[in-house]
Amino acid sequence: MKVLDKKLLRDLWAMKSQALAIALVITSGVATYVMSLSTMDSLKLTQKSFYQDHNFADVFASLKRAPESLRRRLEQVPDIEQVETRVVAEVKLDVEGYANPVTGRLVSLPDSGEPIMNRLYLRQGRLINPGSDDEVVVGEAFAQAHRFKPGDRLGAVINGRLRNLTLVGIALSPEYIFQIKPASIFPDFERYGVLWMSRTAMAAAYNMEGAFNDVTFKVAAGAKVEDVLDRLDLLLDPYGSQGAYGRHDQMSHRYLSEEFRQLAQMAFIFPVIFMGVAAFLLNVVISRLVNTQREQAAALKAFGYGNLDIGWHYLKLVLAIVIIGAAGGIAAGVWLGQGLGRMYMEFYRFPFLLYHLQPRVPAVAVLASAAAAILGTIYSVRRAALLPPAVAMRPEPPARYRETSIERLGFKRYLAQPTRMIMRNIERKPLKALLSVVGIAFACAIIITGGFFEDAVDYIIYVQFNLTQREDLSVTLVEPAARKALYELTSLPGVEYGEVFRSVPARFRFGHRRFRTSILGVEPESRLFRLLDMELKPFEPPPEGIVLCEYLARMLGVRPGDRLTVEVLEGNRPVKTVPVAGLINQLVGVSGYMELGALNRLMGEGHLISGAYLTADHDHRNRLYRTLHERPRVAGTEVQEEAIKNFKETMSRQALIFTSVITILATTIAFGVVYNSARIALAERSRELASLRVLGFTRGEIAYILLGELTVLTLASIPLGFLIGRLLCLYMVTNMENELFRVPIVIQPATFAFAATVVLVSGFFSALIVKRRLNRLDLVAVLKTKE
Repeated sequence: MKVLDKKLLRDLWAMKSQALAIALVITSGVATYVMSLSTMDSLKLTQKSFYQDHNFADVFASLKRAPESLRRRLEQVPDIEQVETRVVAEVKLDVEGYANPVTGRLVSLPDSGEPIMNRLYLRQGRLINPGSDDEVVVGEAFAQAHRFKPGDRLGAVINGRLRNLTLVGIALSPEYIFQIKPASIFPDFERYGVLWMSRTAMAAAYNMEGAFNDVTFKVAAGAKVEDVLDRLDLLLDPYGSQGAYGRHDQMSHRYLSEEFRQLAQMAFIFPVIFMGVAAFLLNVVISRLVNTQREQAAALKAFGYGNLDIGWHYLKLVLAIVIIGAAGGIAAGVWLGQGLGRMYMEFYRFPFLLYHLQPRVPAVAVLASAAAAILGTIYSVRRAALLPPAVAMRPEPPARYRETSIERLGFKRYLAQPTRMIMRNIERKPLKALLSVVGIAFACAIIITGGFFEDAVDYIIYVQFNLTQREDLSVTLVEPAARKALYELTSLPGVEYGEVFRSVPARFRFGHRRFRTSILGVEPESRLFRLLDMELKPFEPPPEGIVLCEYLARMLGVRPGDRLTVEVLEGNRPVKTVPVAGLINQLVGVSGYMELGALNRLMGEGHLISGAYLTADHDHRNRLYRTLHERPRVAGTEVQEEAIKNFKETMSRQALIFTSVITILATTIAFGVVYNSARIALAERSRELASLRVLGFTRGEIAYILLGELTVLTLASIPLGFLIGRLLCLYMVTNMENELFRVPIVIQPATFAFAATVVLVSGFFSALIVKRRLNRLDLVAVLKTKE
């Protein structure tokens, strides 16, 4: 082994605790990067494999009713490779022993066997026997929520008639990886399920013999999907189509795409912070090491070692720390990635998880860590390599101390001598102090970003269900009905108050931009469903015009006063130009809103409603649910309290895991910065502190001088950390905006307090370790150090 390599190992062992603290910071950054990207890559690989193996469709369309003969014309559309028609219906389900209302989607399966597209992955049981009219296959998420197994029975209201169905299989579908009820904002596996039934049985039940109301397509590779959608709309519009849409707009696929985008964002933000802090710590440590080894460097040059040898020696020391940290980070990242993947499997129903760590991920992580470390230490290494031997043999000139700005302002007489020493040392090296403050501040900021998501979710729930949707339950009718249906609903036992609404699918066009969503008609001065302006104050829809959520207005490029083309996709399908009357704040989904009368005039169909919002007596709710369930004109009932409860239980578990991981990683930053700052300060000032002990200062007083400086820096970092944390949250929120939800910037005081507490506790334990070393300071050995 070369002499310099032996020296490197001895140096590394002498600074093992500091090296370990830096390595932990690097480990955290690499682990975050590997965890995020490996999870994203694994989910994408799993998704791609599932899509390919089970032939996930490229284009989807729902319509009122079309003859099976239309299929031939659809097959002749350019760039269409496969067409599959089916019957789809929303049904009410009757689960024995479960009081809350349950709805589901019934999807037909070909009598000949498996479908061409969106084939099922059987987890248990079998597919439906040909000709069977009472067998169904149920989705795994719904089956697990109710502990169903093959052979169990389930009631379903099919086209107004109660049928008892036998569950013969439990399956997964690429179409419902993320299973969520249409128009809902949260998944609810207990109250919404997907079931598959034979085509013949469904056709007979819904009068669809020789007809279909849903169709899927496979598009040729390289085809422009937008052109295919335009051609399909021309053919499907006469049959009540709500507009064909591509895979990118399919609900399950959209949720997965957004999840991938957020993982990619996390893989960028957090590792950059960790690598930056690690580079700073390495710079401080290597600078100190170079200063203490000036004479050694001079002696090495005297023995014939060149500048390149000296520089490469210190770079190898830096790279050794990086390798240790990166190795730990890769191992931790793989372990965390596998755990995160298993957690996602609870929400995204894949039949398996193909965890795969692509070689580029650890390679990029190691190279980025090494690059950050080298950039952070290159100045110190260069200075060590170029230092002339004659200069290196001389000790560093003593530091110059002078009165601080605070002292010159007249506060000197109020400060004890040890306190003045603390302030003077900070002001003597302002850049070093600032970097220490920034490093600790980033630890505080990362913890804030971890708690921010939970705060934001709570805020979304508060706005959505306390300020906007204030009903106890909402009832949706099978078909639009006259307003008198409200009186039938409010006359039911337990109902206290009700308001109606009208919902129609529509396509908005403004210039070359267009967007497919729905228009909700609400009553004037509504108490149960209120629109909110940008300041969250109630907003009354005007008697004419349409109101858009602010995000949708930005997507379309419209402002209040502009005229928007509205294409209604049901009924007589009118196409009208409507003025944009205002913008509202909507955190979940994107919709247009109109006053109920204005929407009915737009539709030209009289005073029709789609359903009602109701408040009900809590003691009568179970009976009310049963009554509504038995009403054939009621398509479904949504209970807000149960939906919120289910969502909170799901999100709290996910948020707890995420916050725990982030807290552990951020603690390593706080500990690494504080501990290294304390150790370096002790090394730099050991002679000074020993001299003070000889002059009569107690151990407590010299500990106060050393650790008091660290306390000042730590306390100064917390407000800066709050600011950086908010800016990081703002950056993430800006990049997370999408059609499904917008996350507001809401950080509760408890989140700030928790972040500050973690930083202070990390500082406290770092101080205890340094205090122990300070108490063992060898006064004689230190005072023998050459000046």
